[in-house]
Amino acid sequence: MLLGAPALAAATDLKVSEVVVEPCPADDLGTQPELARPSGASCWALRGVVVNPGAKPVMDTDVFGLILDASGEPVLPNRTRVGSIGDVPPGSSSFALRLAVPAGTPGPLGTRSVKARGFSAPVRTRAGADDELLPLEEALGASEDPSAQ
Repeated sequence: MLLGAPALAAATDLKVSEVVVEPCPADDLGTQPELARPSGASCWALRGVVVNPGAKPVMDTDVFGLILDASGEPVLPNRTRVGSIGDVPPGSSSFALRLAVPAGTPGPLGTRSVKARGFSAPVRTRAGADDELLPLEEALGASEDPSAQ
């Protein structure tokens, strides 16, 4: 090992449960109603609970899984990484991801093989404290923050 070389980040698999896929709220900026057209995309939210059984946070966590249409066909073919949920503290945490699904996809949407994987150290550039969150993330953060109630 070279002096001054960064430590390697070990990958950690996390359990995901209570997964649902639902249309984004009408007032969410991600719905982009002015862009709605047959060739466009629809906004859906993938929500669930992720469990970190360890004593330390898991960082830069990605969620993987298949998103399925009403007939059980993959909605996002050739794509199993559905998004990033950032850092996951020890214990159970709720998460939400915004998905762009091709317009006209028959619902309701479902999922299969949803899992999460993060790291013991940061592997991406960190967001700043003053970075703005979209309403979906703000709403989720407010529901987890006991001081926000």
